[in-house]
Amino acid sequence: MASNIIIPGILEETWEEIEKKIEIVKAFTNKIHIDLIDGKFAPHTTFMDPAPFKKYSGEIEFEVHMMVEEPINYLKSFADAGFVRFIGQIEKMSDQVEFVVQGELLGEVGLAVDSPTPVEKIEVPVEDLDLLFLMTVKAGESGQKFDENVLKKLENIIKSFIPIQVDGGINPETIIKAKNAGASRFVATSHIFEGDPEERYKELLNKVS
Repeated sequence: MASNIIIPGILEETWEEIEKKIEIVKAFTNKIHIDLIDGKFAPHTTFMDPAPFKKYSGEIEFEVHMMVEEPINYLKSFADAGFVRFIGQIEKMSDQVEFVVQGELLGEVGLAVDSPTPVEKIEVPVEDLDLLFLMTVKAGESGQKFDENVLKKLENIIKSFIPIQVDGGINPETIIKAKNAGASRFVATSHIFEGDPEERYKELLNKVS
């Protein structure tokens, strides 16, 4: 099993706020998780234009979490901007197989399941994915409380041979619970930026090392 990975998450409405956070975290990590929300999956929207990210793609390993209607429509534009990993929520995805097929042509691909959605709704063999992505809050808003009911989902799928990534309410206490339940990749958004980002990143990393 690969070592545990902490990935700072960015959910913002403007490029200025996104870039400010990129500049902060690139001092201590080369992995960044970008949230994309179109106002249809969740009530509000984030910055949607992939083009400005290209200036950082040579030094940052970007992944995009697509909380949007038909994530497949966003794959090529984000790949062209240098993104290497594409994670799509299944709840507004009409063809999971085609999303995975197209995503694999461009980089790594994962399917995301919202906290209320059963894992059984995934229609693609898990071994065909590069990662399985579980929301540990209701997808679409940063700063929510970790949903411990998701731990049961994790425990039921730990026998899979792919990394399991979790996102939502990750802090020094919940990250240990998620790790013990089988997760190995952890997205931290509000927790990272509510204090000293580098200190908080290292604290989380130490918890799962």
